[in-house]
Amino acid sequence: MKKISLVVLFLALLVIAGCSSTSANTEQKAKTVTIGIQQSLGPLLLAKNKGWFEEEFEKIGVKVKWTEFQSGPPHFEGIASDRLDFGQVGNSPVISAQGADIPFLEISNASDGLKGNAIVVQRGSKINTIKDLKGKKVAVAKGSSGFNFLYRAIDEAGLKPDDVEIIQLQPDEAQPAFENGSVDAWAIWEPFISVQEIKNGARVLENGESLGIYSPGFTIVREKFAKENPDLVVHFLKVYEKARVWQNENFDETVEIFAKEKKIDSKIVRKVLENNPPLNIPITDEIIAEQQKTADFQYSLSVIKKKIDTSKVVDNSYIEKALKELEEGE
Repeated sequence: MKKISLVVLFLALLVIAGCSSTSANTEQKAKTVTIGIQQSLGPLLLAKNKGWFEEEFEKIGVKVKWTEFQSGPPHFEGIASDRLDFGQVGNSPVISAQGADIPFLEISNASDGLKGNAIVVQRGSKINTIKDLKGKKVAVAKGSSGFNFLYRAIDEAGLKPDDVEIIQLQPDEAQPAFENGSVDAWAIWEPFISVQEIKNGARVLENGESLGIYSPGFTIVREKFAKENPDLVVHFLKVYEKARVWQNENFDETVEIFAKEKKIDSKIVRKVLENNPPLNIPITDEIIAEQQKTADFQYSLSVIKKKIDTSKVVDNSYIEKALKELEEGE
């Protein structure tokens, strides 16, 4: 009997030790997540406005912090220094970041970007084609999706980058420069496109749809964070999906929320959302191939210093799990 009791006691101790180990591992998970957000209008802003990330992450003992960025590239400075966990960026910043060996993952396709990027000119401008940009000043944020779109558009028009005077400005600097005529055109994304069209009568010279140039957007995560906290990555995507669905089902209310939040006309908000419908889906082979085309193009221009395989930063496992759990009601 003593031997049996000792065996039972030993097994019980093993179970307790295993539970303690599990608890210890749980305690090692992040207690705070930091989310990057741009001026873009979409589910991320909606969820921030509603406090949905804070609400859902608080249930599992995790706090949420937000940090704002002017464009995509600065997100990766935060990721490289372990100060940012999640964000959403366009197609060019992820290529630059991968070329610089910054450890991140693309975890979902957030937009197709066909109308989300454009080159705009002022009301009454005599610039009617991309070729007319020769010798003109064009503002763009370096490394942004607008940056890649501009270079692709110039190339397809048979021009070289040196044919155009490219002025590298972040949106808060480019907007006044465009409006006061210091630059002749602006390669930019939504909501700035619609703001200029509706508020100032600007004209879209070309966009992704007219040129057949994809500028997809991606939800990204710091790689180390994802490996250490896979459940939190899935949780993030589920909350984002809740916001995306709510936006689509409550479109008019969403328009008013964004108009009030950003202090811009609801007509502008409506056009922005119609031009750039949100996605939250696995990244397809087609999108990866388009990204590879962009990466190879940027390498040919020495924008990135080495060849990269754009599929290497794609990890669809998190979004696939998130959507499956939502479908199953988990």
